[in-house]
Amino acid sequence: MRLTIAEIARALGAEPWGDAGAEVTGAAEPGAAGPTELALAMAPKYAENLRPGALALLAPGMDPAAHGLRAAIVVPRPRLAMAGLTRAFDPDPAIAPGIHPSAVIDPDAQIGEGAAIGPFVSIGAGVRIGPRARIGAGASIGHGTRIGADVLIGPRVAILHNVAIGERAILHAGSVIGADGFSFVTETTSGVEEIRESLGQRGEAAAAPEATEAGPHWHRIHSLGGVKIGDDVEIGANATVDAGTIRATRVGSGTKIDNLVHVGHNVIVGRDCLLCGQAGIAGSTRIGDRVVLGGQCGVSDNIFVGDDVIAGGATKIYSNVPAGRVILGPAGLKMETELEARRNIRRLPRMVAQLAEMRDTLARLTRKD
Repeated sequence: MRLTIAEIARALGAEPWGDAGAEVTGAAEPGAAGPTELALAMAPKYAENLRPGALALLAPGMDPAAHGLRAAIVVPRPRLAMAGLTRAFDPDPAIAPGIHPSAVIDPDAQIGEGAAIGPFVSIGAGVRIGPRARIGAGASIGHGTRIGADVLIGPRVAILHNVAIGERAILHAGSVIGADGFSFVTETTSGVEEIRESLGQRGEAAAAPEATEAGPHWHRIHSLGGVKIGDDVEIGANATVDAGTIRATRVGSGTKIDNLVHVGHNVIVGRDCLLCGQAGIAGSTRIGDRVVLGGQCGVSDNIFVGDDVIAGGATKIYSNVPAGRVILGPAGLKMETELEARRNIRRLPRMVAQLAEMRDTLARLTRKD
């Protein structure tokens, strides 16, 4: 794909500088950009890597002439401009228009106008595919599922039955939507239920040999509620969103879910959230709007995380979090509290040495007395 500097500037709402007709074939870091690639000098510190005669995307205050550039686009927020720039150069997935002859589609399914169905796709009874949807090779869509317009479903995505997906959603390769939730029950009160009520204390019967040998017999609680996903949602590769038990698991419009994230059954995720890689949300938890969970965050079941909460990477959340709080660490503390605790931990060796010195001093003084 080739675009001129003028075309890119117009798409980004910016003004071109220099040779506006120069053709651009892609983007690269400043030190690696070729003669037809746009060097992404997103801050002044990258300017030293710009080559004379280069084409560049510059931050405010940077002077194209001072760097000997051939052409440039100065944008007010370079990182935001990257969204439009990368979208312009991102090639569409190779899904040919129409329905591939190897696809298996139930006669009761309805395929919207302009939809593209790749090879070896399986579509069940009662499925409704919206206009211009694109479905990659090997994807599977279970019966009764509804998929909105302009949705992109990657290869090997598994969408089970009773799922509703809004418009313009993107599901990356290998994601699984609507699998059964992990929910089981025993005929009598299990150890898990007991310690949940007692916060760790177990009765004597639990340790009896006959009880241990018999063990619990787990009965599946089936998932009937399905999944409802809003508009403009993105779900990463190998991420999973489990079906609800009775009511649907929900993901609000605009939310972005990274690779390898797990959303448990009955969870409600609000609008415009960011759930980063390997985060896990246990069943029946509610996540507010605009919440950010950093990588490897773990959220306990049956709690509420308020609007605009930001949890740093590897934070563990065991109880309700009020709206707007910034938390961090294995105890889900306020970020400033967690950082102070970490500083104190680093001080411990010195404090132990000081305490030992004080003890020795006290012992000497005591002997003299």
